[in-house]
Parts: sequence; structure tokens; C-alpha cells
Amino acid sequence: MEQKKGFHVAVVGATGAVGQQIIQTLENRDFPISELTLLSSARSAGSKVTFNGQEYTVQEANPESFKDVDIALFSAGGSVSQELAPHAVEHGAIVVDNTSAFRMDPNVPLVVPEVNEDDLHSHNGIIANPNCSTIQMVVALKPVKEKYGLKKVIVSTYQAVSGSGAAAVQELNEQTKAIINNEEYEPAILPVKSDKKHYQIAFNAIPQIDKFQDNGYTFEEMKMINETKKIMHMPELQVAATCVRLPVATGHSESLYFEVDTDSVNANEIKSLLENAPGVVLQDDPDNQIYPMPADCVGKNDVFVGRIRKDLDEDKGFHMWVVSDNLLKGAAWNSVQIAESLIKLGIVK
Repeated sequence: MEQKKGFHVAVVGATGAVGQQIIQTLENRDFPISELTLLSSARSAGSKVTFNGQEYTVQEANPESFKDVDIALFSAGGSVSQELAPHAVEHGAIVVDNTSAFRMDPNVPLVVPEVNEDDLHSHNGIIANPNCSTIQMVVALKPVKEKYGLKKVIVSTYQAVSGSGAAAVQELNEQTKAIINNEEYEPAILPVKSDKKHYQIAFNAIPQIDKFQDNGYTFEEMKMINETKKIMHMPELQVAATCVRLPVATGHSESLYFEVDTDSVNANEIKSLLENAPGVVLQDDPDNQIYPMPADCVGKNDVFVGRIRKDLDEDKGFHMWVVSDNLLKGAAWNSVQIAESLIKLGIVK
């Protein structure tokens, strides 16, 4: 069957921060769209969005919104995905879901195209987009795993407040102004809006992202641990994570310690490997103070890697610093990239 020149694409959560980035990314990539349907909650329905110079009215999402849709990009919260994604599949759409609703479902592929694109072939109508902090980490680790093997990963994250939504960024800005002007303020969103306590994020670091689990790890940390094993097809991989929120608007940073399976590997070999890795930009020149920083990655699709060095005590251990735009590679771009892969592989026609 001849492949279509354009596809009917639906974006669910079109007025949210990630939804808006998805729409912008579709436009930037000149994605082959024959029809675009923008969907949201009842509260946001009726909003106007411009795409490729044409104004669209956002509609309220319901089970019948997906008739004749080829690809549905979801980013409206896990409960919305759980309710509506099965209806989209019933109507014949392939769902790319940006929430945690289906990530650990054994029947749903969890995909980062640079890492496990072939897993798309095993979809049953729904494909999960991984957690933002997981995505950039596995992009950086995949070439290492393929060439030198991988035994252990310990990651500490330095995550931007936009990971908690636009309202969290606004709270950061307002708190910063209040503190500078010696004014009163009342934290209301971070670390978790639905949790018991809220803390100042301006001029602070909060070592909690998402709610604590019974094992003492947060849900964000468990997402990184479990998703990494699933994406890399390495259930035996040793992974530990500590996730911290910093007063940065956009761009997640990560300090990675990893151990390879191969003897006598040096840091220059790791650098050379990553310099040519898909989706990776190497910024590693300590003599000239060149290394990745979140302020420089905003608006860019790549994963930036630097500070690569050998551990001083463990011969197979290495450290590196990984930075990426959490709203793009961490969410919108990875979703659109999955959709592009579906077309490239002939999975959606």
C-alpha cells in the first residue's frame, strides 16, 4: 500500500506547556500533516492556536474525537490518557503517550528512538514516551552500553521547575522577586502540589520530585530506575537515582556515574564514542571551561554531554555531566520523533 503524503494528527493537551511544544515541534519539523485536531479539557476548549499560519480552535477531548486520526500525541495527564487512549486505539489511531500511565505496562513499548526504535514494531496501539530525565540519560548511555557493556548507573539530577508545569515556573519567578524585594510569599506548588507541605524553590534546592514511595525513593527516582532497565532491555542493570529540583526554568542536568563491563577503557575513548553518537552533542574541553549548561540547551533537541572522566578508584567507573531541554528532548521532541519513526519504519501508513 502506498504511504500517504500527510497524516491526520491529534494533539491531546494542546494548551499545556508540553502540548504547545509538540505543536511547535510539528511545525518546525514540517511534519507531514493532512489534518490537525487540537484537543484539551473542557476548561481550555475554545482556545485559539496558530499552526503553520492557520488558526485552529481547540476542541474538548472525548471518546469520539479520534475518528480517522492516524497518530494521537497525548500530553494531558495520566488520568486523561488512561480514559481516552484506548478509545483512540479503537478508532484506529496509534497513540504516543507522554504521561506515566502506560510506561511500565509490559505490553506497551517505552521508546527513545536513538536507543530502542525497533521496539516500535511491538506496539499494540499505544507507545509510551519515557520520563524526561530518563530520556537524556539513556541517549548518553546507549553507545557506552553497546561498545563497552554497562554494569551500574548512579545518577543525581538537577531538574528544572518547568518539569512541574508552567505554574511552577511562575511561582519561581514570583518567589525570586519577593525575596529580592524582601516581601512575603507563600509556596503553593513545589515539591508536589498535592503533597502535604510546600517549600520555597527560589534560591533553594529541593531533594524531592514527586511523592515518596515506601522504599524511601520518590516516584520520579523509581521512574528513572525502572524505565532505564526497560528501555535498555537490561533488567539486571544496577541503577540508583536521587532527583533534585533547582531554581532553573528549563533544562535538566544530571551527574552520571557508570561502570562498564570492559577492561582498560579510558575517558578519551568514551568521548570519541559520544562525539559520534546520534542525538548527542559533546561539549567537553575543561581547559577552555567548555561543558554543557541548561541555559545553553533551551530550544535545542539534542542531549549535551561533557565532564567525562575516569573514576579515581574504580577502574571501570566513569563520570559525566548530561544536560537537555526537558520540554523538547524530554517530552515534545521525543514524542514527535517517535511519530517520525512510525512513518519511517512503515508502521503507520
